Amino acid sequence: MFYSVHEILGWNIMALLPYDGAMIPGLRKFHEPSATFHYAKRDIVIRQNWNQLGVAAVVWDAAIVLCTYLELGTIQLQDRTVIELGAGTGLVGIVAALLGADVTVTDREVALQFLESNLQENIPPDLRAKARARELNWGVNLDQFDPGSYDVVLGADVVYLEEAFPALLETLEYLSSEQTTILLSCRIRYERDQNFLQMLGSRFVVEKVHYDTEKDVHVYKAQKRLAKEDL
Repeated sequence: MFYSVHEILGWNIMALLPYDGAMIPGLRKFHEPSATFHYAKRDIVIRQNWNQLGVAAVVWDAAIVLCTYLELGTIQLQDRTVIELGAGTGLVGIVAALLGADVTVTDREVALQFLESNLQENIPPDLRAKARARELNWGVNLDQFDPGSYDVVLGADVVYLEEAFPALLETLEYLSSEQTTILLSCRIRYERDQNFLQMLGSRFVVEKVHYDTEKDVHVYKAQKRLAKEDL
């Protein structure tokens, strides 16, 4: 999804995307044309394109941490239906596909061609039919997806913009059933991030299942509350 740099880093910077952060040391790695990772016994080369798509086209720590968590095998992915929200570069969805899932990676229309190119370059031909990119604007075109039809919903760094919280929550509710596992990885940067977790907890059972101390990224698991729990 699309962010402004001040939302992500907490700096007092007003920016429109794409943002030229080449002179900021912490952002230099995002100006590299690609980034290489090793998951599911494969090298994954992710193209980046900050100049064209800004922060939607670079790999953030939350995605790396979520991929590492998926590779631990705590969540069964083999032959499961998975959807990733705000997929950006597609790294998380690619890893899920390599681990055996049938994956739909989603983002806004402007990012789809870029997203699809990373799928094509990293998913082998024998798995290619089990990975696809689709447009999804949170809370908008949900009727184009089957409600409650996914085993796993993934989101890396999708908790960032307070105005988007209701639409994100609506989307999570629509896509999931009581059997669906939702995994969200994020940094807790602001009080509003905690507020989203409280909103999520009012409709889902939420627990923190992983924390990367080096990258300061949390992974939360959420599942819909059973109807009887609401009585």
